[in-house]
Amino acid sequence: MTRNIDARGLSCPQPVILTKKAMDEKNGQEIITIVDNPAALENVSKLAAGQGYSFSVEEQGDGTYIRMVPGALETVSEDTGQDLVILVKSPYFGEGDNELGTILMKSWAYTLTEMSERLKALIFMNGAVDLTTEGSSILEHLAFLQEKGVEILSCGTCLDFFNKKDLLQVGQVTNMYTAMDLLSRAGKTIVI
Repeated sequence: MTRNIDARGLSCPQPVILTKKAMDEKNGQEIITIVDNPAALENVSKLAAGQGYSFSVEEQGDGTYIRMVPGALETVSEDTGQDLVILVKSPYFGEGDNELGTILMKSWAYTLTEMSERLKALIFMNGAVDLTTEGSSILEHLAFLQEKGVEILSCGTCLDFFNKKDLLQVGQVTNMYTAMDLLSRAGKTIVI
């Protein structure tokens, strides 16, 4: 039996949430989620892969069909209790003087490169997406962290809002559902 989810016309993170709810029912059935925008396609595909589903994508006249089959891939538990996820919500470190906040942010990013063993992910929301886009003063440090295996994630809604999606220089676009899932599974979280 196949479970069909029509997520056309829905914005982030609704397609992911609807698909995840179907996956959580754990009845072993195939799931087909129909989407109509590239962000939903990317986010649902990432969810499928992360949940151990094999999936295929088929473009049809009325939408994009993501066919997911459970249990086809081995999943790796992310809930180790030992990892650190940091949510960055501003391009400045702290509040007060923005010039000082910029200097402190550079220092913070460099410091992370020296102590990244437990760091699992950096999530950039709101104005903090400036730090992952063209012109950022910390791109070198973020690229280094990414090479070491740290996930660098920027909010897709935020990038769209600030018209910076085409300027993303490091990491991947993410959505609120994925960000909250990472934060809730992390052994430790920090918000700056």
